[in-house]
Amino acid sequence: MVTRRDALKLSLGAGLSLAMPGALLAQAAQSPMLTRAIPSSGQRIPVVGLGSSATFSKAAGENASALHEVLRTLVEQGGAVFDTAPSYGASEEVAGRAVQDLGIADRVFWATKVNVAGRGADAKADPAQARAQIETSFSRLGRDTIDLIQVHNLGDVPTQLGILKELKADKRVRYTGVTSTSKPAYPQLIEIMRNEPLDFIGVDYAIDNRDVEETILPLAAERGIGVLVYAPFGRTRLWERVGDRKVPDWASEFDAATWGQFFLKFVLSHPAVTSVTPATSRASNLVDNLTAGRGRLPDAEQRRRMIAFIEELPAAT
Repeated sequence: MVTRRDALKLSLGAGLSLAMPGALLAQAAQSPMLTRAIPSSGQRIPVVGLGSSATFSKAAGENASALHEVLRTLVEQGGAVFDTAPSYGASEEVAGRAVQDLGIADRVFWATKVNVAGRGADAKADPAQARAQIETSFSRLGRDTIDLIQVHNLGDVPTQLGILKELKADKRVRYTGVTSTSKPAYPQLIEIMRNEPLDFIGVDYAIDNRDVEETILPLAAERGIGVLVYAPFGRTRLWERVGDRKVPDWASEFDAATWGQFFLKFVLSHPAVTSVTPATSRASNLVDNLTAGRGRLPDAEQRRRMIAFIEELPAAT
C-alpha cells in the first residue's frame, strides 16, 4: 500500500518533497485560506482543519513533540478547526494539554463530541455520565466555553442533544450538532436534521464516497446546518487507489498540486460543506492539507472529470 508520505513525495515532483518543508510553506503562503460562514451565526471558519481520530492517541517522547508542532502549524498556517472526541483514545487530553502549553487554546475552534450510550439504535445514555464526560472535555481544553459539541454516532440523541441544548442556552457551548459516518444510519440523521435546530452535522464524504450528496448535503443547505466532513481520503482507501500515479496536469486548473489537495478540493467544492478535517500527525502533511483551502476550487465540469478519473482506477483491496 502506498503511504501518505510516499504519495506526497510522488505528486509534489522534483524539488518539492517532505524533505523540503520550506517549499511547502512557500506554496501555502501564496494565497489566503478560504473561509465559510457557519449558517446559524455567520461566523466564518477556515475550510480546512485537523482531525485526530487515531493520530493523537499517544503522547510520549518524540510523538508528543510532533503533535505540538502539528497544532502550532494549524494556527500559524491559517487553520483553526480541530475535531476530536473522548472516544479517540488520548486525543482530547493530548491536544488539550498541547494547546494550553503552546498558548493557542483561544485560536483553536474546538469541536468535540459526547456519547455515553451503548451500541445499538435503542441504547440509552445516562444523563449523569454524559454530563461528566462533557465536564471532562472542558477540563482538558482549559476553556470556559467550547465551540462545538456534537452527539457522536447519533447516540441517544434525545437525551444527549437535550443536554447540549441546555449548555448552549447557558453559553457554555456555542454550537451543537450530531455526527454519523454510517450509511445505514443516514435515515435517522435525515430525520434529526429535519426536526432539530442543529448548528452542525459531521459526516463522511470523499470523491469515491458521495452518498451524502443525495439528500444530506442538500438538506443541510436548506436547513442552514453547517457540515464538518470526516474521512475525505476514505481513511487510506484513496491513497491505495492512486498508488504511484502522478496528479493529472489538468488539476492545476483548480490549483491542486498533490493528491491530498486533489481529494480535499473535491470535497470543498460542494457548497454545503463548511469545513473538512483530515487527520494527520505530521506537520508537513497538515501544510499540504491546508493548502487545499487556498486558491481555486473545481467547478461542476471539473468535479465530473475528477470523479471519472478516480472511478477508472482499481478499487482498493
